[in-house]
Amino acid sequence: MAEFPDPDSRTVLEPGCSRCPALADSRERIAWGNGSLDADVLVVGEAPAYGDPDADRWRGGNWTGMAYTSRHSGRVVRELFADAGLGGECYYTNAVKCFPEGGDSSEGTPSNREPTAAERATCREHLRAEVERVAPAVVATTGKHATLSILGDDALPDGFLDSVLDPRDAPSFDATVLPLVHPSYQNVWLPRLGYSREEYVAAIRETVEHCR
Repeated sequence: MAEFPDPDSRTVLEPGCSRCPALADSRERIAWGNGSLDADVLVVGEAPAYGDPDADRWRGGNWTGMAYTSRHSGRVVRELFADAGLGGECYYTNAVKCFPEGGDSSEGTPSNREPTAAERATCREHLRAEVERVAPAVVATTGKHATLSILGDDALPDGFLDSVLDPRDAPSFDATVLPLVHPSYQNVWLPRLGYSREEYVAAIRETVEHCR
């Protein structure tokens, strides 16, 4: 069972940041990173979704102000690392800290678009500050866009899926990156990659241990 993070573990790097006007207009709150600053694993997502303001607790970073606190992706990722025996050794954040409104909406709920290259570049300073502060053994990136935010837009010439569970150096961040599938598509891609969930969890645990 995933544990909801302690709000006091929220790392606010720039209160009221408005460097990206479109994101400042569309967000409710900035979804800052959270977790142990001594973590061995720093988990990076792409950007917070709109979330669910009516949820009991897991409303999503756009409402809680903390990355990876949604009912779906947030709990899926936190349970993944908890099952790998790393639950208390993780720091969770996003490459872009604000909800990027603009995708196709359904049932009247605002939807998110992919952050632009300019938005990712602007927020990279915050991400770099987090990596430097935590100094993790591994930066686990969930999904293609989170991975490219660390490695660079031209870093995966053979495609993202070939990079999953393949540790790579990120010289500009002085970090080891471990690409993982996006939590929203985990159940789709793991069988296609030849993993059961149990095997995937074991591979994450073994790879992190090797990188320590």
